[in-house]
Amino acid sequence: MIRKIAAKLKKILGSKSKEVKVSHIETPKLKKTSPPQTKPHTNEKPEIVKPSSKPYKKETPEEYRLRHEKRLQSKTIIPQPEIIDKNWDASEFHVPFVEDKTRIYDLKLPKEILHAVYDLGFQYYTQVQAEVLPKAMIGEDITAQAQTGTGKTAAFLITIFNHVLMHPIEEPRKPGAPRALILAPTRELVLQIEKDARGLGKYMQLSILSLLGGMDYRKQQHTLRHDPCDVLICTPGRLLDFMQKNLVDLGKVEILIIDEADRMLDMGFIPAVKRIVSSTPAKAKRQTMFFSATLTGDVKRLAESWTRHACEIIIKPEDIAVESIEQITYITTIDEKPTLLYNLIMQKNLERVLVFVNRKDDAKRLKTKFDIYGISCALLSGDIEQSQRIKRLEKFREGNIRVLVATDVASRGIHVEAISHVINYNMPQDVEEYVHRIGRTGRAGATGISISFADEDDSHEIKKLEEFLGKKIEVKFPEEELLVPIPEKHKTVEYKRPPQRPFNKKPFRGPSRRK
Repeated sequence: MIRKIAAKLKKILGSKSKEVKVSHIETPKLKKTSPPQTKPHTNEKPEIVKPSSKPYKKETPEEYRLRHEKRLQSKTIIPQPEIIDKNWDASEFHVPFVEDKTRIYDLKLPKEILHAVYDLGFQYYTQVQAEVLPKAMIGEDITAQAQTGTGKTAAFLITIFNHVLMHPIEEPRKPGAPRALILAPTRELVLQIEKDARGLGKYMQLSILSLLGGMDYRKQQHTLRHDPCDVLICTPGRLLDFMQKNLVDLGKVEILIIDEADRMLDMGFIPAVKRIVSSTPAKAKRQTMFFSATLTGDVKRLAESWTRHACEIIIKPEDIAVESIEQITYITTIDEKPTLLYNLIMQKNLERVLVFVNRKDDAKRLKTKFDIYGISCALLSGDIEQSQRIKRLEKFREGNIRVLVATDVASRGIHVEAISHVINYNMPQDVEEYVHRIGRTGRAGATGISISFADEDDSHEIKKLEEFLGKKIEVKFPEEELLVPIPEKHKTVEYKRPPQRPFNKKPFRGPSRRK
């Protein structure tokens, strides 16, 4: 191409073209590039080349589980127990002598336990603790009739911790093989026992794990697979689930605690508990502590089959009710109850009140009334998710909620400090539940007040309750100031169920367009 242009210039310019030298014409130097490789057009999709040299392989369910557990393990932070203060000495634990009371340090406890009890502010043992601990700490089996609020949780926890400290194990232990097993019927009770255990065992090198429904299943599963466990606290259903997956080995259990055995029987857990107990060592090779609010025939037979020459301890329910809780029963009507409840809370300036009802729909209606009154309130019933129950209890415990309306799901296992009043908006249909309800106040020897409303529908329960407690219940009518009408600003149109149409009458849908 360049030579042709040079020849044409030579013809046009003549002799002048001699000065033009082809060699002087320089072409720009271009970077050599390989020509693009093109492929003939086809309907096939281009092959996607993976950056990894390994071919793509679909994960199996087992590979996915292992990868997920490895990710959880990298994110899990295991809290370390507090280091015991070497400068702390038991001589700092000064408690005055009181007749008919046993001081905490009168029983020789290890320093780790004594320091934790000192931090919690306890000075004297309760009646059940004073009778259970001397026998349990030397390894005897225990069958105790004790209601909630008597301090029985601390009794068996101190027994467990003392045993672990006195019998240390140096060799590595298998994950998911607890040294102590605690069975409880409800999730709330499991969480409360775990909280108490962490408080009493904060100066000890031991692991505490709770297994219950409504919580993170994968996290519990991961802990059982990889971490050793000293104390296992669980509900029967969730424990059986993990036992079927071979994640829990009860063959090394040294101490077995069965709490609220009567409630286990009522809730139909006894077949599951029997399977669990049969998986532990024989009763001659373990220590068993059996607690129940009542020792009826069926409960007593269970206790005898699971314990070995057990020492029987009975704390009468009337002793707890009379000594620590002031009981007030008002004769009222169904229509007067909302007014009576409002005036009790507002006139007496009650700050932390637990109100019990029998039915979930009654609890929801009562919660709506408190919202109208402008009183901070939360609802606790069986259909509330476990995570929400925990959050609401924490708010109530911290004082951010003034009133907690609950069904009997909260009558056991809920330990909230400074509950001054428990109000039975409905008389309980089960006389034993009465003791458990009022046991939410006046715990561990503290004083409290229980107020019950007996209306035309449930006042007949008073006679049954008197027979159960073995004493006369004093009743009275509300004072006039407690029946003062609720202020007008709170009187709004209450929700009423819409009238139901007859089943054979179709709803009106407007004029027909047919001609």
